[in-house]
Amino acid sequence: MFTLLNVAQPDTLEAAYNILKEKRSNAVLGGCAYLRMGSQTIHTGVDLSKLGLKYSKDYGSYIEIGAMTSLRDVETNAAVNNYADGLLPKAVANIIGVQFRNVVTVGASVFMRYGFSDFLTALLALDTEVELVKGGRMTLAAFLDTPRSKDILTKIIIHKTKGHAAYQALRNSASDYPLLTVAVSQLDGEWKIAVGARPTRARLAVQAAALLRDGDNDMTAEVMEQAAQTAVGELSFGDNSRASAVYRQAVAKTLIKRAIAEVVACK
Repeated sequence: MFTLLNVAQPDTLEAAYNILKEKRSNAVLGGCAYLRMGSQTIHTGVDLSKLGLKYSKDYGSYIEIGAMTSLRDVETNAAVNNYADGLLPKAVANIIGVQFRNVVTVGASVFMRYGFSDFLTALLALDTEVELVKGGRMTLAAFLDTPRSKDILTKIIIHKTKGHAAYQALRNSASDYPLLTVAVSQLDGEWKIAVGARPTRARLAVQAAALLRDGDNDMTAEVMEQAAQTAVGELSFGDNSRASAVYRQAVAKTLIKRAIAEVVACK
C-alpha cells in the first residue's frame, strides 16, 4: 500500500502541473487502482477530479476521451462501440471485473505505459493521439517512445478512419492480467499490428504490417503466416511469472494470424 502525505485538488491544469513539479515525489492521482499495489511514499497527490476531464465526446471525424474517464465508461460508450468494430470495448471487457474498470482511468492507463495494458495495445492499432500539459499533442506511438517525465496527460484523440480492427489476448485465467495482447487494424488501407504484454509495453510491428499492405490483394494463409513470423522476429519477448519468452512468441504468432483473419473476414 502506498503512503500519501498530502492531497491537492487544483482548479486549473496549470496549477495542477505546478504542484506536480514542485517535488520529485509528487504524483497525479487517477483511480489509484494500480498505485495501491506499490509501496511508494507520495508527498502530494494531485487530484484532477475538479478539472472536467471525465468525458467522452464524438466530434464526427474523431472521438475525444478525457483522462479521468474510466475504462468502464469507454466500454459502454456508444460512439466508441460503433467505431472500428468495437475494438476498445472488446479490449477492456476482460480486465478483472466491472468494479475494477469503474476505477481505472484512461489517463493513468496510457501515461504509465503499463506493459500488461489491454487498452494501450488496442489504442496503438488505431489512429490515436495524446495531449499533455507540457508535451503538447503527439501520436501515441511517439509518446510511447519518449522518456518518462513530469507531465499530465489530459486526453486522448482517436481519429475515425474507415476500416476494421480485431483484438486478441490470452490469459491464464479470466481475471488475471494478460500474458500477451494483440490488436490488428486496417484503416484507410493502412495495416497496423500492435503486440503488448510481451511482458513490456505494446509496440507496433512495422515490418509485418508492410507485408500485409503488399499482399492486400491476395491475402492468403501464407501471407498471414509470413506477417506473423516477421512480427515475432522484429519484436522482443521476455519471461515473467505468467509465461516464458518462447511461449509468448508461439502465442503471438497464433493470435496475430487470428486477428488478421478476423479483419480480412470483416472486409
